[in-house]
Amino acid sequence: MHRSDQLSGMRRQYQAHSLLERQAPEAPLVLLHDWLEQALAHEPPPSEANAMTLATVDEQGRPHCRVVLLKGIDARGLVFYSHHGSAKGQELAGNPRAALLFHWPALERQLRIEGEVEQVAGEEADAYFDSRPLPSRLACWASEQSQVISGRGELEARLALAKYRFLDAEPPRPQGWGGYRVIPHSLEFWQGRADRLHDRLRYQLTAGGWRRERLAP
Repeated sequence: MHRSDQLSGMRRQYQAHSLLERQAPEAPLVLLHDWLEQALAHEPPPSEANAMTLATVDEQGRPHCRVVLLKGIDARGLVFYSHHGSAKGQELAGNPRAALLFHWPALERQLRIEGEVEQVAGEEADAYFDSRPLPSRLACWASEQSQVISGRGELEARLALAKYRFLDAEPPRPQGWGGYRVIPHSLEFWQGRADRLHDRLRYQLTAGGWRRERLAP
């Protein structure tokens, strides 16, 4: 366990990049694409540049977060996949709003996104599911995500059953598994700078389009 004085003394001097208004496009999704491409190119293994923390809220108003993988992005929003019966799926069914956080330490950047959430169309989910490796598709049939199980042996037995069931056929997408699209209404781009004077640009969607503003670090 770390001693408190070790933790309080941990600091990093950020100086790799800057984020000035003249560098930032009017449309936040353009900047999002640029930052994501740079992260894919510069975040070293085993880092996953498409990993993002997803925060949801349950029916009691308690927040929950976990790391998921970004699997699609376009003008409509950002897409990830999961079981609809999982904890996150149930929370999104009750409150279809979410927050996302990307952290790209090699680039000294964070990106916060907030928005509404919708399920992707079945055809889109089918296409992604069919592109996954066979073991991943079989695992979707074996696991009832977030449900209590008796042990690892139960999970392995379910996987063996799924392998037998689809021995001579390609496993289709399970009915309870699919995609979610986060439709952003707020994006905050954070760029680490020297002496904690970080750059923070926030885009918020208004009736007239995107409004960009600088926030104090």
